[in-house]
Amino acid sequence: MRQAVEAQGSNPHFELGEQGLRQVLADVIQEVRRSVSQDIDGAEILHGLLNAPWLQSLLKVYECLQRRLRDSPAPYLDYASGLSLQLLIDIKSLPCCSEEAKELYRLLRQPHLQALLSAHDTVAQKDYEPVLPPMPEELPEDEEATRIVCLVKNKQPLGATIKRNEITGEIFVARVIHGGLADRSGLLHAGDRIVEVNGFPVDGMEPEQVIQVVQARSHGTIMFKVIPITERPVHNQTMLYMRAMTDYSPQQDPNIPCADAGISFKKGDVLEIVDQTDALWWQAKKLPSSITCAGLIPSTNLLKRKQREFWWSQPYQPHFCMQTLSTVDEEEDMMAIDDRCVEADEEAFESEEDDYSSNIEGVYLAGFRRSMRLCRRRAHSTTQPSCPTRCPSSCYSALNSPYEEVVRYQRHPEDVHRLIAILGPSGVGVSELRRRLIEMNPNLFQGAVPHTTRAPRGYEESGREYYFTSREAFDNMVYNNRFLEYGEYKSNLYGTSIESARHVLSSGKICVIDIEPNAIQAVRTHELKAYIVYVKPPPLERLRETRRDSYITTDYYVNRPFKDEDFQEMEDAARKIESQYWQFFDHVLINDELQDSCVQLLTAVRRAQDEPQWVPASWIRPTAEP
Repeated sequence: MRQAVEAQGSNPHFELGEQGLRQVLADVIQEVRRSVSQDIDGAEILHGLLNAPWLQSLLKVYECLQRRLRDSPAPYLDYASGLSLQLLIDIKSLPCCSEEAKELYRLLRQPHLQALLSAHDTVAQKDYEPVLPPMPEELPEDEEATRIVCLVKNKQPLGATIKRNEITGEIFVARVIHGGLADRSGLLHAGDRIVEVNGFPVDGMEPEQVIQVVQARSHGTIMFKVIPITERPVHNQTMLYMRAMTDYSPQQDPNIPCADAGISFKKGDVLEIVDQTDALWWQAKKLPSSITCAGLIPSTNLLKRKQREFWWSQPYQPHFCMQTLSTVDEEEDMMAIDDRCVEADEEAFESEEDDYSSNIEGVYLAGFRRSMRLCRRRAHSTTQPSCPTRCPSSCYSALNSPYEEVVRYQRHPEDVHRLIAILGPSGVGVSELRRRLIEMNPNLFQGAVPHTTRAPRGYEESGREYYFTSREAFDNMVYNNRFLEYGEYKSNLYGTSIESARHVLSSGKICVIDIEPNAIQAVRTHELKAYIVYVKPPPLERLRETRRDSYITTDYYVNRPFKDEDFQEMEDAARKIESQYWQFFDHVLINDELQDSCVQLLTAVRRAQDEPQWVPASWIRPTAEP
């Protein structure tokens, strides 16, 4: 065996060919056989080892890898599509063709084959192997320990920002964007000092000049010479998910470190916070997203600080990066949307007329307790809003917060159902949709019975149409925060209590109520887990078309046809609602065709009960009240 190995090792030009290792193994086995015949100790063990099937298989794999490294695959032709075109021309020019030639002609003309040949040529004519620059062989002895970082860039951002020390002029990596090229490489870290970029010294340069050097190569290899940070902090962060409660545009934010590294978002968008290392600028992804690279967004601390500044407290302007969350004037405007409807006829006021009804196939559409709807505006304009039971004292703080922490929630089949709260501008058909949903399946859907201080009529029964109570008892319920919303009209009080909604839910049914926007925070609680459905009116022209034969109840008429001013008021009211409350909507339904809208509403309600939804984290991890 030693002779066989020495015979091959004696040739300085000997290389293992395709069959080289196998030949060596054969020579070794032959030598072992000779040793076995001479009764040499240990030879039988070595003979069995060399004949093992797994070793033979490994050797075959090794030979295949060697062959792959020596002869890397290369296209035989880089003009296959041109060759096929020439063949088509030659075949067509033949005076007479055989059946085989005709078949070949048909095959070559197939679009999928032509596309395949074209793709082949495109790949064959390009070099996809990155060419890395040679590493420097000599470094000055007095130079600090450096790292040479080579990144292959292919028209994608590096995912890192830089900053300059104004005293020394040194350039440092400010932050590495999560999921970007630099982050995935694991070679650049925040705090690393950049010495050279592609061989150009960058000390003393402005950050914009360094960026120009980097951008000089939109793709290819970029080489950084960096002095690594000595101590890298370890961040054990918990992934957070936030719902944006306002709009943001990095291009309009003069304070963002790098506008190109920022991401824009709108009210209601869900953001995955992947890095909170920087106290002022978080890194986040907007969900759902297929983009791996995160972007910069202002942190809660930064936005709270901006909230105290002048530009943050003003209404949105194009040159501002943030839209205002809420102001006193806007809330007052919201309360006054339907103030024109307060002076209604008492009989019409206390009848169950819909805010938008029509005759479809002889069926009269009605259902909204107009007395409840109109008195809501008066209630909030004459009394201060009150937090309901189970709602912390800061239940309205979400209106003033830039983000709301959310979690993915899946209702367990044994848990009570989620409350369904429907809202929209007056006349859009909220109550009619609610009524139809309940009529679809009264064994599953039910409304919450309201309370009132007026005397019952002869046909009314307490607990069916209303809960009839005294003013003293009603005031006591208000004082103890037992109403979701309440109001007063013509000396009579009306209100929807938490207990009434709770009673429906505890019976195993889905409670469906229609509310005013001011009551959103009252129903968004850990106990009720309200699913908010916003009914949005269609465009103005479509409103005129779909409401041509419909009627509206006003202050002076029980029912009258819609007028153009009704449509305009509905559109204006919708804009105001959306500008302040859009972030709270779980589902937006455009009430174009009533029947289609009912089907969409039913689908949304089922989804709310059976599919995972983003909900406030406080519903799952309730915070204790102070």
